[in-house]
Amino acid sequence: MFCIGDRVVYPMHGAGIIEAVEERNITGERQAYYVMLLPGEMRVFIPTSSVANMGLRQVVSKGDIPKVLDVLRESLDEDQGNWNRRYRANLEKMRTGCIMAVAEVVGTLTIRDRTRGLSTGEKRMLEKAQQILVSELTLVENISEEEAQRLVLAACG
Repeated sequence: MFCIGDRVVYPMHGAGIIEAVEERNITGERQAYYVMLLPGEMRVFIPTSSVANMGLRQVVSKGDIPKVLDVLRESLDEDQGNWNRRYRANLEKMRTGCIMAVAEVVGTLTIRDRTRGLSTGEKRMLEKAQQILVSELTLVENISEEEAQRLVLAACG
């Protein structure tokens, strides 16, 4: 399904590059794994047989980036009830692995942070969502993490 060198996104972890496919014996069962290199030299082993269930996908095309930035610009601070309900709704969006959904989480939490403040859990979620978004922008646009971070912050206003 994926090849060495493919740029992929692993939901809740971010974007990286498939650097190898290895056979490993884990829990007494021999299985093939994608070895994904994430930013910061972290390696993740993903069973090739579970890729569809885990939501692993190719990074978006360069042509999709303006749409992502539009989602950040157009985000609203929607009142979704208490912080726990907002947190669960945003967590579900992030678990989809969809860059648009992650951008929506970044945009709405950024606005809410500026206007009303965030709970500690929401602050951590905002940081994680930004990291996931930045990691994908870095690979798609072939820019540094710092440049991608500036791009996200500028789009959020």
